[in-house]
Amino acid sequence: MRCPGQDTQYWNSKAIYEAKCPKCNHPVEFFKDDTARKCGRCGHRFVNPQMDFGCAAYCPFAEQCLGSLPPELVAQKDNMLKDRVAIEVKRHLKTDFKRIGLASRLARYAERIQKHEKGNLATVLIAAYLLPVVAREVEAAGNQTSPEAWGRVAAAVGGQILSKLGAGEALVTAVAELLAAVRAAGPQAAADVNVLRDAERIVCLEEQQKTAPRPVSELQQALAGELLTEGGRQTAAAVLLKP
Repeated sequence: MRCPGQDTQYWNSKAIYEAKCPKCNHPVEFFKDDTARKCGRCGHRFVNPQMDFGCAAYCPFAEQCLGSLPPELVAQKDNMLKDRVAIEVKRHLKTDFKRIGLASRLARYAERIQKHEKGNLATVLIAAYLLPVVAREVEAAGNQTSPEAWGRVAAAVGGQILSKLGAGEALVTAVAELLAAVRAAGPQAAADVNVLRDAERIVCLEEQQKTAPRPVSELQQALAGELLTEGGRQTAAAVLLKP
């Protein structure tokens, strides 16, 4: 079976188009399945600017396609993996709709915060999706709240889900370490840890506002004192102080 996106019988007039060379502005003709082409004028080789890799989040042929991509596109693989993680988390949580919603909000806020901070977006978003799953497993194991116990569960849950999706060992380790660090003691932490902590705190404050709303002035003080990043404070203000 061929990938429908690369089977010419499914193509239309939009399957062939021109893109300007980023070096000399010369038009270069692309077919939709070309990953990269060389400019006929200056010889510069550049990536197909219209290629869409969103299908890699679910397509069974994704690994085959990604394996043939140039290095600059293979680098996007981790970012695409986060979408597959989101789907897998929903399957794992089944009818636990509260935690499914929590995972989605954590990832959404983490992404907004990360735009202001330095760090690995893919790692942060994957960890954000997995955080509620880890929390549920910790509760099921007797609600052991020590950082060590949390870290063990985080490594097991993250490893199981990410390995199932074919994630590389380096990414699995990075996500497990990030999840463990969120519950580790000490105010000093890496940028990714603070981003995830702020996303979690915003979700917590959001829930508190639903049940016991605080005045705006009091909430503003909480945002200034409890959040660790500038991106977190800006995101919290947009979410919690909106009209």
